[in-house]
Amino acid sequence: MGQGAAPDHRDWIGRSWTRSDQVSDRLIAECRATLSGLLGPGAVPPGLHWALAPDLARPEALGRDGHPRQGLFVPELPLPRRMWAGGELVLHRPLDPGDTVDRQTTVTDIAFKQGSTGPLGFVTLRHVLTVAGDLRLEERQDLVYRGDPEPGAPAPQPPRAVPWVAPRSWAVTPDPVLLFRYSALTFNGHRIHYDHAYATGVEGYAGLVVHGPMQAVWMLNLATEILGRLPARFRYRGLSPLICGLPVRIEAQEQAGEIALRVRTEDGSLATQASATP
Repeated sequence: MGQGAAPDHRDWIGRSWTRSDQVSDRLIAECRATLSGLLGPGAVPPGLHWALAPDLARPEALGRDGHPRQGLFVPELPLPRRMWAGGELVLHRPLDPGDTVDRQTTVTDIAFKQGSTGPLGFVTLRHVLTVAGDLRLEERQDLVYRGDPEPGAPAPQPPRAVPWVAPRSWAVTPDPVLLFRYSALTFNGHRIHYDHAYATGVEGYAGLVVHGPMQAVWMLNLATEILGRLPARFRYRGLSPLICGLPVRIEAQEQAGEIALRVRTEDGSLATQASATP
């Protein structure tokens, strides 16, 4: 698939666009209300940038999953299921209340691989956030696309979390209201986060799926709480879907000069992992 599909999408590499949005008092208040108890210090909650300048599309331009249809903001791949696989942040300076943020987005890579459950398509985006020309944040965002699950196929088993010694941790049990409010905060229409029948019957999940970026926000804020400031660099990766309703731990432990972080269920299944460099 990789060799045959590459020419169809080559013209997407290098496509770039810029949008502007404001770090408003209302947006900050909505973030604090939604993620109460799971935020670190700062006038602007770390990770709020994921609520800025979302992809906007009219209802007729949406795909079956509630996202803007492929071919508008990302290339049209022959794979229908989208997930936010991970990424990396370079945090130069925090955002401030009232900032007008310019975000330049560039498609930097498109690749196909064969996974354990079938073909995968990867789209890499680069975001650069500036305020009046001052660089605040650079981001690599990794999106992955996959085919629909085979009927009756067993669900992949999530990796298991190895024991950590006395980690710093927060606890949360994500519920449908939290998922709905975070979807609204980020203008994310993906139906796996609020439409149970779609999430289970079409995409084959065991229930509603907790947002990958929300899990990244949890870990970024825990790292900020430990450091007393934003880390210089933050890398994160999704490992398995986190299903709504399960009690989870957001954990951190210092390892080799950086902070290792993870989100795991109470029974030890690992959902996401990250590292924060001071």
